[in-house]
Amino acid sequence: QWQLVESGGEPVQSGGSLRLSCVVSGFPLQHYTIGWFRQAPGKEREGVSCISGGDDTDYVDSVKGRFTISRSDNKRVVYLQMHSLKPEDTAVYYCAARFSSAVSLNPTNYDYWGQGTQVTVSS
Repeated sequence: QWQLVESGGEPVQSGGSLRLSCVVSGFPLQHYTIGWFRQAPGKEREGVSCISGGDDTDYVDSVKGRFTISRSDNKRVVYLQMHSLKPEDTAVYYCAARFSSAVSLNPTNYDYWGQGTQVTVSS
């Protein structure tokens, strides 16, 4: 049973920090890329960051320098550390898995999704 479970989303003030976690089970993680995505009301789902089995990473320009993706030593938890949060970061954040070692921020390239966690940044 392949599963991704996100946590860590909560209300936070502008300028604050949050760390999201994605617990991954059932995947041979050395062959998968894990991505973080977000979707705000009325907007399309957007790729935020991703990390491959070989630890290659990618970020959307709007979060570079503010967000960092990483994972636990056993590769079963993928984190998204978010600093200097802005109201425009408000969204439901999802993690997803892609059966490829290539990084991608295109949500259509991902096959398995978690249920999402809400991040709300107030000004």
